[in-house]
Amino acid sequence: MKSIQQLREQRQAAAIEARKLLESVEGKNWGSEDQEKYDRIMADIDTIDADIERHEKVLNLESKDEQRGKALAEQVGGSVDEQTHNVKQEKAIFNAFLRGGIDALTSEQRLFLENKNKAAGIQNAMSTSTPAEGGYLAPTDFQATLLEEMKAYGGMLSVATIINTDSGNTMEWPTVDETAQEGEIVGENATVARQDITFGVTNLDVYKYSSKDIAVPFELLMDSQVDLEAYIIRALAERIARIQNRHFTVGTATAQPQGAVTASALGKTGTTGQTTTVIYDDLVDLEHSIDPAYRAAGNARYMFHDTTLRALKKLRDADDRPLWVPGVAVSEPDTINGYAYTINQNMPVMAADAKSILFGDFSKYIIRNVMQTQLFRMTDSAFTRNGQVGFLAFARAGGKFIASSNSSLKHYANSSTEEGPTATQ
Repeated sequence: MKSIQQLREQRQAAAIEARKLLESVEGKNWGSEDQEKYDRIMADIDTIDADIERHEKVLNLESKDEQRGKALAEQVGGSVDEQTHNVKQEKAIFNAFLRGGIDALTSEQRLFLENKNKAAGIQNAMSTSTPAEGGYLAPTDFQATLLEEMKAYGGMLSVATIINTDSGNTMEWPTVDETAQEGEIVGENATVARQDITFGVTNLDVYKYSSKDIAVPFELLMDSQVDLEAYIIRALAERIARIQNRHFTVGTATAQPQGAVTASALGKTGTTGQTTTVIYDDLVDLEHSIDPAYRAAGNARYMFHDTTLRALKKLRDADDRPLWVPGVAVSEPDTINGYAYTINQNMPVMAADAKSILFGDFSKYIIRNVMQTQLFRMTDSAFTRNGQVGFLAFARAGGKFIASSNSSLKHYANSSTEEGPTATQ
C-alpha cells in the first residue's frame, strides 16, 4: 500500500503532466488524441484523490487527541501530556456512557467527572447526579469532532464563515456595503467632505435540529473493538449535516435558515437552449457580474452539484482547451476557468430555470453553531424488544448571507426554454 506522501507525489506528477499538455498544445491544435490523453490523466487523478482522502481521515483520527491536548494546555495550562491524558480519559468515560449508560462508569471515572465539573464551574460532559436515562451535554471534543465530520457532508460548511456561541439567543449582526464608498481630491486648506458609512443590522437566529432516532444493536455496544463514539458521530454528522446543508444552500428563511441560493442575485441567465447545460461565454458573464473588489480579494469561487462539474469538465475555452485544470501542489485547488470550486449536492441540478451555479464570495455567509449538542440514550421497550439501544441528538444552528447587498454572490440560471441552437462548446 502506498503512503500518503507517495500518493501526493503521484498526484503532483499527474497534475504537472496535465498542465504541460495544456500549455504545449496551442489553440485549435487541440485534437482528439490530446483529449484522450487528458481524460486518462483526469481519471488517474480522481482515483488518487480518493486514496488520499482515505489516508487523511486515518491520520486525522490518530493525531486528534494530541492536537486537542495541546490546545487545552495553551488555554487552561498544564502540560501537553497531562491534557492529552485528560482528553483520552474523557473519551473513555463518554464511550462507557454510550455502551452502558451512567451506571457503567467506574468510581474513578465518576470522581474525574466531578473534579472536572467543579474546576470548570459548569456541567461539562455528564452529571453523575442526574438520572441515567436522560439528556446530556456532549463533551466539547465530541462537539468539535462532530462539526468537523459534518464538513464532509455539507459543501456550505467548508466555505462559509463559521462562528460558535455558547447560547442560542438572537444575535444582531452588522452589515455594510463598502463598494459604494470612495475618497476625494482635496485642495490645499480645503475642508474634506463627509460620507458616513451606513450600517444595517440583520438577525442571526438558530434553529433546533434533530438527528432522529439512531438504533444501535446490543452486539455493537458490547464489542470493545468498535469505536462506538466515532460510529455515532458519523451517524449524527451525516443526518444533521445533510439537513443543515440543504437549508444553508436553498433554505427559504421562513422558519429555517436563509440559503445561499435564496440570498444570491441573478448574475447570468443561460443562453436560449441551455436548459441542462452551460457554455463558456455564460460562465465568463457570471464571473464578471460580481464586483471586481470581491473577485480580487481571492475569496471568489464556484459552487455547484457534482453532475454540473461533470458537464463543466467537458467545456472548452475560446482556444478549445479544457476549463478544468487540476491543482499541482497539495494545497492548490482544482479550478474551473481559473477559480476554485466547491461541490454541494444540495445545489439544484441543471434544469429549466434552475439556479444551478453560484459564484462569488462565500465568506459573507455566516453559519452559527451553538456549542451544546444534547445527546439522549434510550433503553425503553421499543428499542429493547429489537435488541437495540436508541440514541438521539439535538443541535442548534443557523445560517444567513450577511452582506448589505448581494453584489458579492450571484447565480447562473439555466434557460427556461429548449428552443434555439444547442451549444457545441
